[in-house]
Amino acid sequence: MPFHSLPAPLASALQSRSYLEPTPVQAAMIDPGVAGRDLLVSAQTGSGKTVAYGLAMASDLLTDENRLPAPGAPLALVVAPTRELALQVQRELEWLYADARAQIVTCVGGMDPRAEARQLSQGAHIVVGTPGRLRDHLERGRLVIGNLRALVLDEADEMLNLGFREDLEFILEATPAQRRTLLFSATLPKTIAALAKRYQRDALRIEATRQREAHADIEYQAIRIAPNEMEHAVVNILRFHEAPSAIVFCNTRETVRHLHSGLVERGFSAVALSGELGQNERNSAMQSLRDGRARVCVATDVAARGIDLPSLGLVIHAELPNDSETLQHRSGRTGRAGRKGVSVMLVPISRRRKAERLLAEARIQPQWGGAPAADAIRKLDEERLLADPVLTQEPSEDDLAVARMLLHNRSAEELAAALARLYQLKLPAPEDVFDPGFGRDPKGGEAREPGPRKERGPGGPTVWFRLDIGRRNEADPKWLLPLLCRRGRVTKQEIGAIKIYDRETKFEVAEEAAKKFLKSAGGELDDITISLADGAPPEGDGKSFSGPRNKSRPPIGRSSFGQPPEGKPRGPFYKKKLGASQGERPHRGKRPKG
Repeated sequence: MPFHSLPAPLASALQSRSYLEPTPVQAAMIDPGVAGRDLLVSAQTGSGKTVAYGLAMASDLLTDENRLPAPGAPLALVVAPTRELALQVQRELEWLYADARAQIVTCVGGMDPRAEARQLSQGAHIVVGTPGRLRDHLERGRLVIGNLRALVLDEADEMLNLGFREDLEFILEATPAQRRTLLFSATLPKTIAALAKRYQRDALRIEATRQREAHADIEYQAIRIAPNEMEHAVVNILRFHEAPSAIVFCNTRETVRHLHSGLVERGFSAVALSGELGQNERNSAMQSLRDGRARVCVATDVAARGIDLPSLGLVIHAELPNDSETLQHRSGRTGRAGRKGVSVMLVPISRRRKAERLLAEARIQPQWGGAPAADAIRKLDEERLLADPVLTQEPSEDDLAVARMLLHNRSAEELAAALARLYQLKLPAPEDVFDPGFGRDPKGGEAREPGPRKERGPGGPTVWFRLDIGRRNEADPKWLLPLLCRRGRVTKQEIGAIKIYDRETKFEVAEEAAKKFLKSAGGELDDITISLADGAPPEGDGKSFSGPRNKSRPPIGRSSFGQPPEGKPRGPFYKKKLGASQGERPHRGKRPKG
């Protein structure tokens, strides 16, 4: 149904914003058959649902003359899970009802409640708020909803996930029984169905956005990464795509802080959003993104709710989301309103199965691959330099005068090299990343490490350590060796043989580096635990990766903390770390998984 059939104030507002055809959810809301009915709507983020329920409320708010009555007790109440989403809803409804001269008040956490109380006392047509703040105003008598005609619950599934059930039920119980209830949710789990059954009257179920439509404008990629290379992969993905703005999702505040600091240090214009920030800091970060001063936002799921950036072209899941609904919510930040976007999921070797399950549940078939290589990024930089407006714009007379002066003093090659350097200086350097791969080689064995290993075996006595991953976890020396060097702060020359078993991996470290290695790498990190092994593994057991060694050296593994030489007492470091005395067995550490 075209927009021209709507009330005049709304039709003119949509026309001024160049809305030509309604989205599926908007078309469903302006159908005459839904007028006056309670609605249970499943609509994905970015489907135009804010405008949709703004249109749906029109029949409840406008008089026969297509006007709004004088502002007083609110006629409509919109409940949203976060401050950012509530403020976004306010902005959308303000322009939609501008010609109707609607008074819209927001009541959200982090704002001055006294200022909100003054606005409510002056009258409003629509109130938009978060559950906790709305309940507070209701309990204090500042928000009077006896005249309420329409109640909207936006992203109801997220409000329940965030623990707002009690506040929502309080609000629903306080509203008039004859009010109209519009419940919008990206997903409809049993909790939402139960809420609708209890508080709605014969609700009309509308599935406005089907799964395949929700992903039509988003290109999904699953990027394999080696352990400890998440930050490097994020850097290369941001550099490869060069989106006008991007969001990088993390699961914890600590990861947000760490990754944000790393990106800023490398030269990215980045801001962080997490629950620990004050409202002024959040507002400042959002304004930086909107006006282009910042290009990257590193955020937790909750903090990113309500972010609507027209230029957002890239979403990176630096850490896997907890469920498929969160995956959809995150990815829905891009590819909105007909614009194209890219959603990139980083998949560590130990999280492959969870990633595949999440993608299957969301009905997403991504393109799998490794992180963009540094050489590929440098090649793109060359192409972008040639297409840069600095080179393509018509030069002015002043520009030509400076150019002639430069050519008089320097050769064209020198000037071109200087231009390339200046261009590169403003770009963060790409990182060297490794694609661990998730498959076996065609012959059925593990993929062998490329290149000779002659200089990688440590000379002299060594110590045996173990990892709690093995062939079942696609363990491969190609990514294990860099992992061990980074975590243990040792060189490749200080790592000896690597023996991969079904459920664990054992490897050697030079004895003189063992203490440093254990201090730096011991314990659990990235879901991989490193501990001292019980002793040298038996010969011929497991898949071994090691290079030839000098026959004059002591046998590998025969003099180590895990297996001391015959007839020699254990060293003081062994006793200190393991609490072992002569004749005692060392502590075995964590048992292998499975």
